[in-house]
Amino acid sequence: MPIRLSTLFLRTLREDPSEAEVDSHKLLLRAGYIRRAAPGVYTWLPLGLLVKAKVEKVVREEMNRAGAQEVFFPALLPREPFEATNRWTEYGDNLFRLQDRKKADYLLAPTHEEMFTLLVKDLYSSYKDLPVCLYQIQNKYRDEARPRAGLLRGREFVMKDAYSFDVTDEGLRNAYQAQRDAYERIFTRLSVEYVIVKADAGAMGGSASEEFLSPSPIGEDTFVRSAGGYAANVEAVKTVAPAAIAFDGLPSAVVHPSPNTPTIATLVDLANANVARADSREWTAADTLKNVVLALTSPEGKRSLVVVGVPGDRDVDTKRAEAAFSPNEVEAANEEDFERNPELVKGYIGPVKNSKAILGLEGSSKIRYLLDPRVVDGTAWITGANENEKHVFDLVKGRDFSADGIIDIADVRAGDPAPDGSGPLELARGIEIGHVFQLGRKYAEALGLQVLDENGKLVTVTMGSYGIGVTRLVAVLAEANRDDKGLIWPESVSPADVYIVAAGKDDHVYEAAEKLAAEFEAAGKTVMLDDRQKVSPGVKFSDAELIGVPHVIICGKGLENGEVDLWNRRSGDRRSVPLNSAVAELK
Repeated sequence: MPIRLSTLFLRTLREDPSEAEVDSHKLLLRAGYIRRAAPGVYTWLPLGLLVKAKVEKVVREEMNRAGAQEVFFPALLPREPFEATNRWTEYGDNLFRLQDRKKADYLLAPTHEEMFTLLVKDLYSSYKDLPVCLYQIQNKYRDEARPRAGLLRGREFVMKDAYSFDVTDEGLRNAYQAQRDAYERIFTRLSVEYVIVKADAGAMGGSASEEFLSPSPIGEDTFVRSAGGYAANVEAVKTVAPAAIAFDGLPSAVVHPSPNTPTIATLVDLANANVARADSREWTAADTLKNVVLALTSPEGKRSLVVVGVPGDRDVDTKRAEAAFSPNEVEAANEEDFERNPELVKGYIGPVKNSKAILGLEGSSKIRYLLDPRVVDGTAWITGANENEKHVFDLVKGRDFSADGIIDIADVRAGDPAPDGSGPLELARGIEIGHVFQLGRKYAEALGLQVLDENGKLVTVTMGSYGIGVTRLVAVLAEANRDDKGLIWPESVSPADVYIVAAGKDDHVYEAAEKLAAEFEAAGKTVMLDDRQKVSPGVKFSDAELIGVPHVIICGKGLENGEVDLWNRRSGDRRSVPLNSAVAELK
C-alpha cells in the first residue's frame, strides 16, 4: 500500500522553528520527520523512522557481510562494571545516573564496552571460540551540557557499536581492517561524503584510532590534510619539533620594564621601540613565549593548575587541550585561581623567578610547567619575568630555564608541515560519523576476560571497537542533500522511491494517481501518494519539495493529453511523459 498523505501522521511547517540552529535541524522539523521532546531529545515520526530504518538496513547488511553478529543490550545498566573500568567516575557529569527503589546505582548507557566484554567472558573460555565480532544498534545517553544542532549533538541518540575479540594482535589488526572496509562500503552506499583521519584515542585507550568525518562547514571537528595524503583530526596532529640550537654566542637574558603590555601585540610593539635585537631584525609575536594558565578538574572534582608555554603567535586549542588532559575537564584559570596562587603574576608569568638563576616554576611552585614542542633547547624568548610590568628578553631554553615536560596543544594552522613530511597542511571542518579503535586489552584486563590458548595457558583477549552514529547520519544526509525549498534525499534512504501528487479536483486525477501508484508498487517501488482532497496544488508542491523524495510525478492538467510530469528534485528537471510509460521512464 502507498503511504497516503491523507492519513499519514504528518504536519508540515512553513516557518523555521525558533529552536532550530542549522539547516538539517530546521528541515527535519518542518518536513515532519522529528519533533523536539526536550533539549537534545527527539521524537521520531513515521517519515523519520522510514529514513532511519533505511540507514540501519545498510549498516546491518554490511556488518553481517563483515562477519559481525547482532546482539542487543539494555540501555539501563548496573554501576558495577563501570566501576571496574573506572568510567563511573571518569565520565563525570556526562553520565545519566539513577537509583532503583532499593537505592542500587544504575546508569543510562553512554556506550557498552563493559557489557560486550562481560558477555563474551560469560560465554567463551577458549581460543577455539575466537575470533568473534558482535554489534548492536541501540540508544545511547549522554548528558551533554549544550545539546545543539538537532540530531547532530543530542542527549539521546542511536549508535551502531561493534566489538571484535581476538587472541592475537594480528587477529585484532585483521578485524580492524574488516570493519574499516565495511565502513567505507556503508558510507558509499548511503552517498555520504567522508574522509578517514587519524584520531586521538582519548579515554577509550588503545593504539590505532581513526575517525570517519563528513566534510561540512557546520562540523564541530577540525581536521587537516596534505596534498601528499596525510589526514588527521586536529587533536591527533603531532607538531614537527625543530632541532636544538647551540647556546654558544647567544646574548645573556636581561629583564626590561614593560608597562602597559597586557597582550602579545603590545609587548612586541614595546620590544621594537625599546630593545634592539642582536641580529637587527624586528621582534615578532613568534619571538615571545606566552604562558597560559589552565585549570584541570578531575572526574573526582579535584581542581589543579598547569602552566603551558607556547609561542606567542599561537593559542592553546581547546579540543587539543581536552584530549591531552583527558579525562580532566579543562578551562582557563579564573580570578580565584590567581588569588590562591600569588606567584602567578597575571600578564607577566614566566618560567623563571629572576634572570640570574635557573628556577623553573617547578622549583618555586607546585604548579606544573609544560612547554610546546617548538620550544627546544637553544631557542631564545621574550617572556614574563614573574614581576609586575616586567619581561625578560633572550631567555634561552636549556640554558636559563627548564620544564616539567612537553605538551602539544597549540593551535594547528594552515601551512604547518604535515608530521609525515607530505607537505603543508590545509584545514577543514567535518562531522564525525564513525570511529574505529584498536582498543587492545584495556577493558579485557579490567574485567578479567581471558581464554585458554592452544597450550592451555590463560591469555588476555584483545579487542577492537567500532562505532557509527546512526541518527547523526540522518542529520548529515539532510544537511548535505537540500536546497532552499526543502530536503532532497539520496535514493538509498528516501522514505519512498516515488512521490505522486494528485494535483486537481476532478475524480479522474485521483483515479490516475491511484492507478500509477499501483503500477509502481507492482514494479517493486515504494510510493508516497498525496491524495488529499481539499488541499491546493501549490501546498502539495511545497510539501513535495519539503519532504524530499527525489522523484516526483504530478498528475494534473497534463492528463487531458494523456500525460504526467516527471520532476527530478535533485536536477530540477521537469518534463511531460505519457501516463502509460511513466513507470518505464522513471526506471
